[in-house]
Amino acid sequence: MSKPYQKFTFKNGLRLVTVPMKNTKAVTVLVLVGTGSKYETKEINGISHFLEHMFFKGTKKRPTPLKLNEIVEKVGGMHNAFTSKEMTGYWVKVDGKHLDVALDWVSDVYLHSAINQKAINKERGVIIEEINMNMDQPMTYIWKLWEELLYGNQPAGWFVAGTKDSIINLKRDNFINYLKSCYSVQNTIVVVAGNIKKDLKNKVADYFKGANTIKPKIKDKVVEIQGKPELAVHYKKTDQTHFCLGVRGVDLFDKDKYVLDVLSAILGKGHTSRLFLEIREKYGLAYYIRTISDNSTDSGYLVTGAGVDNRRVDKAIQITLKNYKLLKDKKVGREELRKIKDLIIGRMALNLETSDDQAEFYGEQELLEKEILTLDEIFAKIEAVTAEDVQRVARDIFKPEKLNLALIGPFKEKAKFEKLLKL
Repeated sequence: MSKPYQKFTFKNGLRLVTVPMKNTKAVTVLVLVGTGSKYETKEINGISHFLEHMFFKGTKKRPTPLKLNEIVEKVGGMHNAFTSKEMTGYWVKVDGKHLDVALDWVSDVYLHSAINQKAINKERGVIIEEINMNMDQPMTYIWKLWEELLYGNQPAGWFVAGTKDSIINLKRDNFINYLKSCYSVQNTIVVVAGNIKKDLKNKVADYFKGANTIKPKIKDKVVEIQGKPELAVHYKKTDQTHFCLGVRGVDLFDKDKYVLDVLSAILGKGHTSRLFLEIREKYGLAYYIRTISDNSTDSGYLVTGAGVDNRRVDKAIQITLKNYKLLKDKKVGREELRKIKDLIIGRMALNLETSDDQAEFYGEQELLEKEILTLDEIFAKIEAVTAEDVQRVARDIFKPEKLNLALIGPFKEKAKFEKLLKL
């Protein structure tokens, strides 16, 4: 059976993944680079994200943001970028007949961004305001505090956007050195998904000629040490308390990641999940409540996040922990397991209907795992998860010494929350 994608590796190490899609006029070109905040040092924390911003400020042949951005917008296209801890991506989405425009734009910013000091100085203020914005929004900031609590003073625990101090001190030389050491064809993938009419190998090779070919920097491995429940309380005068409560999980390469997908969905995916029904519907403690399983190349976690009534935070935490324990003590029933699998599979299928989602789906797997599974192959992994698997993994991860709680709200004392961290 033929695969829904094709992969090609050029002699210099650059990889091309193409994903032809029927019944769409759109095409997305995504360039993924295997670098992010985990590849930084403390002194340059935030440079991966800052550089993403700088790629929109102009190139040698299009020296202003207007000249750079108008070539996409004048054909009705969209473009954007993102930075995470392990990858950075730049994408353009256009009508298929404008594929050359997309390839030209994304290769130009990847290869020829000007990165001048004047633009750096100006954008520095924008980045600092982005940091301020995130810190002012507890619903966003709590997830950053969660990872800081989990990983501490190492790249996995630092904020992707950096700190105000690190951003203020970045100079042009820092960007140039970072580009040289972390941006290489050897850790770069070009993904083209959507309305593809012909073979693109020669075209992509031409657009990306002259790219850096050095061996890219290797990130330090995440260090995880925990022997007791950990807690972080961030005081803020708020009308609602936001918390993240969870445990250490598994990395991308662990077969139990699919079990954790199912386990986390049972707890907090959708309006019929256990925690949504109890915390929101039964007791009215929260507007949002969700549980996710996150996997990176060398670490992972399962966490429940919620915004709850300040006066009843204790109850929400206790209910969450009770549901964690219940998965250890009692196997999930056949009907509930079937419902959850259908939910996961259905949502994944719906989330991959557009060319940009398809590009990220296939590109991210190739970049981080060096292996691509199709949707059907992933669905088979989900289907293979048993009730016994869920209980086995729950018994392994839901232990007091693996518990972590990060909390933002009008509280200065930690003792009352420390007493709750029991399973």
